[in-house]
Amino acid sequence: MEVPVTAVILAAGLGTRMKSRRAKVLHEAGGLPLVEHVVRAVRQILPPQRIFVVVGCQADRVKAALERHGVGFVHQEQQRGTAHALLCGRSELEPLGGLLLVLYGDCPLLCADTLRRLIAAQAGSRAAATVLTTFLEDPSGYGRVVRDAEGRLQAIVEQKSARPEELAIREINSGIYCFASELLWPRLEAIRPDNPAAEYYLTDVVALLRRDGYLIETLRADDPTEVLGVNTRLELAEADRILRQRKARELMSEGVTILLPETVRLDCDVLVGADTLIEPFVAILGRSKIGRDCRIGAGSILRDVEAGERVEIRPYTVAEGSLLEDDARVGPFARLRPGTRLGAGAQVGNFVEMKNARLGRGSKANHLAYLGDAAIGENCNIGAGTITCNYDGERKHPTRIGDRVFVGSNATLVAPIELADDCYVGAGSVITDPVPPEALALGRARQVIKDGWVRRRRAAKWEAQQQTSSAEPQSPEGGL
Repeated sequence: MEVPVTAVILAAGLGTRMKSRRAKVLHEAGGLPLVEHVVRAVRQILPPQRIFVVVGCQADRVKAALERHGVGFVHQEQQRGTAHALLCGRSELEPLGGLLLVLYGDCPLLCADTLRRLIAAQAGSRAAATVLTTFLEDPSGYGRVVRDAEGRLQAIVEQKSARPEELAIREINSGIYCFASELLWPRLEAIRPDNPAAEYYLTDVVALLRRDGYLIETLRADDPTEVLGVNTRLELAEADRILRQRKARELMSEGVTILLPETVRLDCDVLVGADTLIEPFVAILGRSKIGRDCRIGAGSILRDVEAGERVEIRPYTVAEGSLLEDDARVGPFARLRPGTRLGAGAQVGNFVEMKNARLGRGSKANHLAYLGDAAIGENCNIGAGTITCNYDGERKHPTRIGDRVFVGSNATLVAPIELADDCYVGAGSVITDPVPPEALALGRARQVIKDGWVRRRRAAKWEAQQQTSSAEPQSPEGGL
């Protein structure tokens, strides 16, 4: 019979070296909290009811970040070390039996295949535990793997407790183990905080199992970066870089062209279709989904944007929470705020801002407009400088524009307002009343021309200057 496996992710600490008021595992790399990367890797091999996260510092926030994954939680009220963290969950975990996979919540680079290999190695051995190790050029901060004369694992020594000769060892403990759980629990009780940090180290279990005559196996990770933990901002930046590099390589292998990929930011959940081209310094974030044959212009920032096929987003466009249907064109220097929807073939040009607004199929707003809380029909032209005045200081109001409407430049549409199909709005108009179908609306003052006004103004100004000059008091002769 297949041996049951349970995973425990240790994520209770604050992470003092991050110098942050936020718990370490909530810091983001690749667009996700560190601990969520670990949960996702484990979820590829285990069902959520077999995954537990040990929480402590900012427990509610950590649980909220992982709520949608359906995993269980164990509370460690006082952070007294990794062995203590496991003991806090003994009542839930021990009855599950089988193998216990133990991971840290600050290792976002772990891959599911490596975890599969670790579980398989333990399940296929007679060992009490299998430890995932790797070799690092700079092992600072990690526990060292100490081996006996036969090359078998003898002990794991934390850096704080290591002697100089142990600090020279380059093979490190990743903090990831697979235990035979029935042998683990009794020995956790035997651990003592005999170390400079006065903590209960899970690594001491290895020595206790060895003392009792049990075999401890190791499995070396093929890619050392997988087991890198995040303890500082520098390490966080490195993890973020690696995750985004992985994402870029994944997309390029699927037919996406990325110019200067080292300058492009791609979150882990981003999807991009084949034959799309991404120019330098683009950021595609959140759950954005870009279709096939699109072009994303340099410097654009897209968050939670869905774009159909053949969409062109010109340089320096900023869009969030927006939907762009096939063949839409946006930018350059456009801003699409949440709730924006562009119909097929619609065009939004430079310095146009939209918010909670729909621009219908084939419609255009190509210059210097603000369209908020608006529903605009098909094949409309929205002139340069057009504004939908949607806010009265207390509430937002809608603007509704039908199909084939022409709105002239610098028009001001005071909501709530409705423009029916096929109507025209003259340039410079302030529109406050509904416009019926096929009508022309003009809402501007009559132009007045005053001949000679400039000449008369200059003369009056000169005369005033002369009067001021003659009225100034004169100093007595010889006076200072």
